[in-house]
Amino acid sequence: MSPAQWDLPPELCCRPVAFVALTGLDVVYNAIHRAIWDAFCANRRADRVPISFKVLPGDNEYPKCRTKRTSYEWYIPKGILKTGWMNKHLNLVPALVVLFYELDWDDPQWKEKQSECATKVEIVRTSLQGRNTKVAVVLIQKKTPLPPGEDLVASERASALCGACDLSGKSLFVLPHTDHLVGYIIRLENAFYEHAQTYYYNEIRRVKSHKEFLNKTTHQLLFVRHQFKMGFFSELKQDTQNALKYYRTAYSLVHELRAHETNMLEIKTMAGFINYKICRLCFQHNTPLDAIAQFRKHIDLCKKKIGSAELAFEHTAWMSKQFQSFGDLFDEAIKLGLTAIQTQNPGFYYQQAAYYAQERKQQVGQLCSHEPGVGYPAPDPLETTSGALDFYGQRPWRQGHQSIDPPDSEKEKQGILALQVKERDIPHSELIIALLSNAVAQFKKYKCPRMKSHLMVQMGEEYYHAKDYTKALKLLDYVMCDYRTERWWSLLTSILCTALKCSYLMGQVKDYITYSMELVGRASILPEEQKSRIEKNLIKVLMNEVPEPEPDCDPLSVKTAQSLWSDRISLAGSNEFTIEVQDYVPFVQCKAKFLSPSFHIDEPVQLHVYVRADCPHPVLYSKQCTTLFSVDVFELQEYNQYCLLEDASKGKDILEPSTQENMCLVPGKTRKYCFKFVAKTEDVGKKIEITSVGLMLGRETARYVYLNWRGGWGDAASSHETLQACRSFKKRTRFPEQQVDWDTVTIQSSLRIISRVPKISVQLTHEPPALTNEMYCMIVTIQSGEDTVAKDIKLTAGLKPGQDANLTQSTQITLNGTEVCDDSHPALLPDIPLGDLHPGQKIVKPLYIHCVSTGSRILLFHVAYSVSATVEGKDITCKCHKDETVTLETVVPFEVAMKFVSSQFEHLERVYVDIPFLLMMDILSASPWPIELVNSEVQLASSMNAIDQPQSQVEGVTLQTSECASECFLLKCPPVQNGTSTVASGHYIISWKRKSTFAETSVVRTIVTLPHVMVENIPLYVHAELPSFGRVRESLPVRYHLENRTGLVQDVEITVEPSDAFMFSGLKQVRMRILPGAEQEMLYNFYPLMAGYQVLPQLNINLLRFPNISNQLLRRFLPSRIFVKPQGRNGDTSIEAA
Repeated sequence: MSPAQWDLPPELCCRPVAFVALTGLDVVYNAIHRAIWDAFCANRRADRVPISFKVLPGDNEYPKCRTKRTSYEWYIPKGILKTGWMNKHLNLVPALVVLFYELDWDDPQWKEKQSECATKVEIVRTSLQGRNTKVAVVLIQKKTPLPPGEDLVASERASALCGACDLSGKSLFVLPHTDHLVGYIIRLENAFYEHAQTYYYNEIRRVKSHKEFLNKTTHQLLFVRHQFKMGFFSELKQDTQNALKYYRTAYSLVHELRAHETNMLEIKTMAGFINYKICRLCFQHNTPLDAIAQFRKHIDLCKKKIGSAELAFEHTAWMSKQFQSFGDLFDEAIKLGLTAIQTQNPGFYYQQAAYYAQERKQQVGQLCSHEPGVGYPAPDPLETTSGALDFYGQRPWRQGHQSIDPPDSEKEKQGILALQVKERDIPHSELIIALLSNAVAQFKKYKCPRMKSHLMVQMGEEYYHAKDYTKALKLLDYVMCDYRTERWWSLLTSILCTALKCSYLMGQVKDYITYSMELVGRASILPEEQKSRIEKNLIKVLMNEVPEPEPDCDPLSVKTAQSLWSDRISLAGSNEFTIEVQDYVPFVQCKAKFLSPSFHIDEPVQLHVYVRADCPHPVLYSKQCTTLFSVDVFELQEYNQYCLLEDASKGKDILEPSTQENMCLVPGKTRKYCFKFVAKTEDVGKKIEITSVGLMLGRETARYVYLNWRGGWGDAASSHETLQACRSFKKRTRFPEQQVDWDTVTIQSSLRIISRVPKISVQLTHEPPALTNEMYCMIVTIQSGEDTVAKDIKLTAGLKPGQDANLTQSTQITLNGTEVCDDSHPALLPDIPLGDLHPGQKIVKPLYIHCVSTGSRILLFHVAYSVSATVEGKDITCKCHKDETVTLETVVPFEVAMKFVSSQFEHLERVYVDIPFLLMMDILSASPWPIELVNSEVQLASSMNAIDQPQSQVEGVTLQTSECASECFLLKCPPVQNGTSTVASGHYIISWKRKSTFAETSVVRTIVTLPHVMVENIPLYVHAELPSFGRVRESLPVRYHLENRTGLVQDVEITVEPSDAFMFSGLKQVRMRILPGAEQEMLYNFYPLMAGYQVLPQLNINLLRFPNISNQLLRRFLPSRIFVKPQGRNGDTSIEAA
């Protein structure tokens, strides 16, 4: 029995669509007919009506219609559903037959062609033999028809043609063969679809009308049959809701049938068909939960309907097919847009289908294991006269039999035997693997890694049973990685056993060694005797001998494997294998560690390697080596020679006792190996890592395997074991001093070679903070504490790299303190040579730092030198260095305040041409150290002149913190071109230095830019001449000078305001004219009346030509007060006279 016996028929699985037959088209020789046919069939879009078209000849023989029954009283059905019924209505019996005929309304031979058309219609009706199939006629015309009602000839001839062909007007169509052919075809399709709908509607009514003739005693099968047919016709009619209702009713009725061994298969077959239809329609209606519920109900109802015990494998095959079919439906729905989830996806149904397929395979092994003399029965009980069954689910040797007991017990036995013999030849493993592969694809899609791995293991085992060991090993090797990572040791052990058998049967030496090493190790849960057997086989392989066969292997495969192993032994090459341990869990563990994360160049590097075996028996190895690697790029081959351990007795057998006891690994005991080497001086600053640790098992003269631990430790299980050991609260077992507790060994897989510890001292002497722009002195004192001469001392000093770029630009350093630094000087002076330094000696080096900007900056002083040393009897030259850093704050030494004042010391916002004014300078010390002002000077701009020779008034002044020094300069501005302009004043230069006893300091010139000032021309300049003081009741002469500074005659009005403190004589009110460039004098005698600071009588000056010049502006040039002394006594007069 072939696997296809359980496949669902294609007519059940397809989507039913209306079947329309087209006749009268010659699609081979007639181009017009071919174009029409292509328009019907080619490139059908989803929006076109669902119709299946087929071109048939006019006299095609359709299936004969059975005689209509008038009574079912004595009718006993022979089965539920005939095997050809669905195909008949899908592909053989059309809902509509369309006759295409070329005929124009104005054809000259109209009568003859009308008769010919009627004859063809009659032939079609005759070939349908009484079926209810509709007949329609399509006239192929060359011209585009006129709108209905306008062509009277067409209307008359259409009526005549309908009468001749016995057609209704709705069954006659016209198809113009024009450029718009596809549009006309689509309209025809819609009309055909309506006719097909009517046909299937009538068929449903016809089947439904039989119900009144049936009884539930003898016609139970017919109830199921009719409901199924009505559901199928509803699908053809595209009425899926009613179809689902009919199928549900049919499913309920099929389980009401009386089931026994003779009809059990038929009932399950029909139940499976109907369940498939229901689930498909539920998915189509986007109700997946209903589909799942229906399928679960179906399985619950049918899983115990096994039938004949001798054919129990048929039941499991049927169950497997049910799950597979539902999985296909589920997957198809997902592709059409349904969303599945991780816990509900098609993979679970494929997995269950594979489970039943595996159970089927087991049942076949139990039920179909006949004696060798039993063969296939003759004659063949499975043959039928027609080559196919009449009804779905029936036995070929008793078709149509519905009673409980089989009609012929001997035929029954022969039929069962034939089924068993055919079942035995079915490739069950292929079926199981295909189902598991589908399930794996689904679980991978929905991110279920553990389910995927579990099923891949089953696939591997099936490949093993199918003797496809290559694929089995490939799958098992893939999933073993996951099980090692997740520490499923029991599952890993089972998989490893199967993989070991595959590798043995294939003669794969490396795989056999790898899996053997894992099976005898700590990850294996095998009993000790099995581990011992595997270890002995492993030793045989390493000795280049044939291992003993693995248990429970196929005898024929074992013979083939032994010949393969013999060939492997005879081959001279291929005896060296490397195993990367991090991917496996072998019976040998390794940990390598440096004793410290860093070593100085003048001390030996120490490396410890710990090795432990978990196998049942002691094992010898012949070589152990460690590979070191520098992170900086180069592999440190020269160090590897110091980390190598070899067995001197290379020629001995692997089982013989070694002369070196430390080359033998005792199970459960940790062995430690120590290595030392001296690092090279050029590796200072480099990081050295343990790239790998290698252990060689076997002999180079026979066969050996090289175990390689990347990073010096760890296999697939080590990380978790280390974590568990750290978290464990168990009290650790105390080991003797010579033994090592494996769990306490920590990993240190890298180290850094650092320079020798320097034995010199670096002292920095200075007076912080630094002042802006000064040459700040910092004295570096280097004293040697070395036992030998420190050679080639070099000092690197300056701004520490990595700081703000602005600090780099504003900091300079030099060795010469007498010169002022500029931008050409660097911020860091590298490699200043200082010579050699004997033990106890010291070097003093002054450095000068120029800081342009304020703020803090970090200064670095790096002293490098070399010294000779002896390490492990080897003379080396060590390069040492010592760094000192200091944070230096920079502050401003002083602040300069400048202002312009008048001769009366009044603040001026602006100055006037050729009128003297004062420039006041205030120097406020902000330095914590005393500052000596060496000199000061003013560099005036061309727009400003000094009235007298300006001299420094602060020269030699020493300012303490917060003290202030002031000086002033008498200036005036020459005429300007415009009336008002802003001019530059110049620069103020201060020469100063820090007053310090620490070191001689240089003079610093600080240039301060003077502020700009606004200069204005004034038309009239007024000033007064008067004594410095007056005396009460004594005459006080005052002379006022008025100078016209314009090119115009000035009309001036002057009035004098009286004052209570003075009487005066002179003009109280006067008006005068002053010529251009001329000066006018006015003399007044003031007579003081009161002593003290008194307000002088004020002059009000009004310029008639310049009304914008205010009186207040002119008053600023005149004194407003004078000190008046009291009237003197007689004694005072004598004193003055004296």
